[in-house]
Amino acid sequence: MATISPLNSSQAKFHVGQIVHHKKFDYRGVIYDVDPAFHRTLQWYQNVARSQPPKDQPWYHVLVDGQDTTTYVAERNLEPDAENSPIRHPILRHLFSDLENGRYFPRQKGN
Repeated sequence: MATISPLNSSQAKFHVGQIVHHKKFDYRGVIYDVDPAFHRTLQWYQNVARSQPPKDQPWYHVLVDGQDTTTYVAERNLEPDAENSPIRHPILRHLFSDLENGRYFPRQKGN
């Protein structure tokens, strides 16, 4: 199961718990982690990130609405979601508690 880390970069445009929309692939999701820069392999970048987004800017881990998948998305491909309706994802309730004003709140970690 994924874990939520605190916001990693003060330069990030989006934050953990924010509902976003993917501009190119037209899906909604919620951010569950932020990398201050690209943090995958060169092979992954060459095979998956075909539009070659900048590696030195934030990348986001996103739970995809209505699916059981996650994605890794460059900041330039995301925008705030205008709908702000709830996200449906099987692990959402393990990571987040309440939804308020288009933002999910991370669950507190137990000892």
